[in-house]
Amino acid sequence: MTAPLHETSAAEQATAVDAVPDAPAKAIEGRSPWKIAWTRLKRDKLALAGAFVVIFLIVVAILAPVIVGLLGHPPDEFHEDQIDPLFGTPIGSWGGINSDFLLGVEPVNGRDVFSRIVYGARISLLVAFLAAVFAVVLGTVLGVIAGFFGGWIDAALSRVMDVMLAFPQLLFTIALVSVLPNELLGLDGSGVRIAALVLVIGFFGWPYIGRIVRAQTLSLRNREYVEAAQSLGAGRFYILRRELLPNLVAPITVYATLMIPTNILTEAALSFLGAGVKPPTASWGQMLSTAITTYESDPLFMVIPGLAIFITVLAFNLFGDGVRDAFDPKSSR
Repeated sequence: MTAPLHETSAAEQATAVDAVPDAPAKAIEGRSPWKIAWTRLKRDKLALAGAFVVIFLIVVAILAPVIVGLLGHPPDEFHEDQIDPLFGTPIGSWGGINSDFLLGVEPVNGRDVFSRIVYGARISLLVAFLAAVFAVVLGTVLGVIAGFFGGWIDAALSRVMDVMLAFPQLLFTIALVSVLPNELLGLDGSGVRIAALVLVIGFFGWPYIGRIVRAQTLSLRNREYVEAAQSLGAGRFYILRRELLPNLVAPITVYATLMIPTNILTEAALSFLGAGVKPPTASWGQMLSTAITTYESDPLFMVIPGLAIFITVLAFNLFGDGVRDAFDPKSSR
């Protein structure tokens, strides 16, 4: 074999190493669970599309008077000139859709369908959000108490949840609304109905989230960091506030986003059955109920509120599924 032309000495090697500047060390950035979840959520296009629709609906509900003032007519205003006096159906094709009435008019009375859809979004989202908040707060408190303290408290609260889950919510709501007065605690008319819907839907919804929170609390209370806090003399309420509740935020958030579309469907069903808001207050379920008598002559009047409910519930479900997958490290999406 041929010897190398030049053999590098140990001193030259050391000089060469010293001549190379040190590469800057790349800082390792810690990421919180929320940041990881947000990164995963941004990759879910369907969830982002659902979130966009949800935000759009919320903006529409908040700015309903402005939108109707620009593009529609007052929701309770009759327009008999848009109705065929002989058949009671909208004049023109497609339910009377024209440049003045973007989604046509209601049969018989001629009210603006576009305006009533926009104002109906207010009722559906208001009831759904408030009922979800009520259920989440009550379910979280009672679920944490049952899971953390255990014993007879857990047994009693668990039996209450079982009874609530077996209770006929729909029949109870219809019976309750039928005996409500027109004025109650400063509210009147539809305000009384809205308050009753929020309380009833939220009250019957808390056992679902209560059972989830209880199960999570039972799992968390035996973790090492909880035992470490107990060994250091931390009190129960400190452990609940600083150790358990921060770790329960993720499952509570996921379930809350999935509870809202269920509440929207419940409100629509109750309004459809006449147990929702009182006429003439606009409601999607109430519009579907009214359309039953005219769907043969004006089918579009039934399709439009049905599509509004379908799109809203679908958007919330897509967003809720995305949030669940974002917080679930075992998810394949």
